[in-house]
Amino acid sequence: MERDVDVIVVGAGGCGLTAAIAAAEAGASVALLEKEDRAGGNTWLSTGSVPAAGSRFQKDAGVDDSPETMTADLLRKSGPHDAEETVALLARESAALVEWLVDDHAVDLQLITDYKHVGHSITRLHAPAARKGEFLVKDLVAAAERLGVEVITGNPVAGLIVEDGEVVGVRVAGERIEEYELRAGAVVLAANGFGGNREMLSKWIPEIAEAQYFGAHGSTGEAVAWADELGSPLANMGAYQGYAAVAYPHGSIVSWTTVEMGACLLSPQGKRMGDETVGYSAFAPVVSAVTEESWVVLDQRIRDYVKGNEEEFADLVGIGGVVEAADEAAVAAIIGADEAIVTATLGEFAQAAQGQASDDFARTDFGFGALQKPYFVVRSIPALFHTQGGVTVTDTAAVARADGTTVPGLFAGGGVAAGVSGKDGADGYSSGNGLLTAIGLGRIAGTNAAQTAAR
Repeated sequence: MERDVDVIVVGAGGCGLTAAIAAAEAGASVALLEKEDRAGGNTWLSTGSVPAAGSRFQKDAGVDDSPETMTADLLRKSGPHDAEETVALLARESAALVEWLVDDHAVDLQLITDYKHVGHSITRLHAPAARKGEFLVKDLVAAAERLGVEVITGNPVAGLIVEDGEVVGVRVAGERIEEYELRAGAVVLAANGFGGNREMLSKWIPEIAEAQYFGAHGSTGEAVAWADELGSPLANMGAYQGYAAVAYPHGSIVSWTTVEMGACLLSPQGKRMGDETVGYSAFAPVVSAVTEESWVVLDQRIRDYVKGNEEEFADLVGIGGVVEAADEAAVAAIIGADEAIVTATLGEFAQAAQGQASDDFARTDFGFGALQKPYFVVRSIPALFHTQGGVTVTDTAAVARADGTTVPGLFAGGGVAAGVSGKDGADGYSSGNGLLTAIGLGRIAGTNAAQTAAR
């Protein structure tokens, strides 16, 4: 078969970049196509945190972990779903994945030891020092370029070329380029999910369809649709990652470490809405069911701790997104709520944190303990970050058909593939699940796509 390149990767986020690196490392020539003008996708917008069990970084820190423990943690959070085998696969591969990125490709990933984050019983998140996904993206781009892979931005793939049931290339078309075809021995779909497609959201996840979307604009679901048309069963399509508190109008996340250290969220009426420690994703629909905006209330200890550890939160503090409030009356004034209600809410929250009363929402973890004056307040809104459903893939990241066969020449990872965050809703999401399937399946897909092309 005539080909222009060995492997085509569609999408240059974390999944696509990792797939390109793996394919090039295996000796394949790679075309990495990105519809937007910049590589990164949702990975750029993330904290860059990749969970890994049994890594040498954990061992160096005295952390005892295993793929079995990680699998159990993720399934405990997600509940039963359609991609449980993928959970076990990624947990088994996770330590080698992180070590490969760090040791072989100079990607800055360090074990986060000061918190576990949602869904994990053990400290296993590995992230850039700044805990910002843009640094992970920059490192991955540099690694790809060292292997001779160019990120071709502004080149949106409009469809797959399929001949005799086999995927043999892609068709590229956009407003600013002349349409062309590119042929290859294998194609990797790494174009993320459908968070930016209101029609697909209304069909599959109506509960979050009207929420503000804070993911990458290029995540419009076409790659999921292409694989679906080729007979791949869709799985876990109702699952998604939400975020309960995006700073408004600033647009950056209010780090959930604030909640883990003892912050709470208040409604416009000055009342709490639930147990915030269920996680930033699980709490998003709780907030959206009550209000379009809320307020995160913390204290100076929490502000200074998170500011000192997380650059994005430090930036939010620097631009005035974290407002000081001397007392309950000042908090009420910022929110526009009744002072008596805010005073009662924060008083009851303090009693629960001190163990003097049970929490109305059964919250048991209060981090540093009761909030101390002065308070600090962040105005926020709930949002959708990315979808977690997609097409069925095998343990080689090949796109599977309903009859158990695979689509020849087609692989998928990241948001295109079925995620590991449960069947429906936002409460099955554990921290790092999105990057786990992106980076983890990306490496597997790239390696196997190169092998397919070589055959």
